[in-house]
Amino acid sequence: MGLIIIAIIVVLLIVIVGMYNGLVTSRNKVKNAWSQIDVQLQRRFDLIPNLVDSVKGYMKHEEGVLAKVTELRTSWANATTIGEKAELDNQLSGALKTIMAVSENYPDLKASRNFNELQEELRNTENKISYSRQFYNDSVTMYNTKLELFPTNIIAGMFGFKAEELFKAESDEARKNVRVDFNN
Repeated sequence: MGLIIIAIIVVLLIVIVGMYNGLVTSRNKVKNAWSQIDVQLQRRFDLIPNLVDSVKGYMKHEEGVLAKVTELRTSWANATTIGEKAELDNQLSGALKTIMAVSENYPDLKASRNFNELQEELRNTENKISYSRQFYNDSVTMYNTKLELFPTNIIAGMFGFKAEELFKAESDEARKNVRVDFNN
């Protein structure tokens, strides 16, 4: 009888360790997915000063937009939460749309090789950001689902696992793509 009780305890411990390790793995996948978004958003913020320098001469009357981009870049460096970074990302998307729209009025700018190369880099970065957001949200959804399913919800509660926040657009304007195509 004692052997059966020991066997049951060992099986329960193995199941608990398996569930715990599955939760840790999922949580780390979420952290990795966020890091991928962070890298791509940082890349976008690193491209922005070059884009701003390219358009400065043409956009003297748009100094407010250029100052806003610089301010957002500084705020990005100080942001610590996913929510803060998502909000700054949304604001930057709006500022980029303004820059792109204004640049349509300057044929010399549209013909600039440097500007076109930056436009292509930005387009590629936007695609990577989109993919990274999707991967992050998929990872968060899988992790959060594990936290809610029985019996892993018991293990998650015992060890203090917390639900993660999805990366989402905060407004209808933020849901629109940043337009970076100047070939029209």
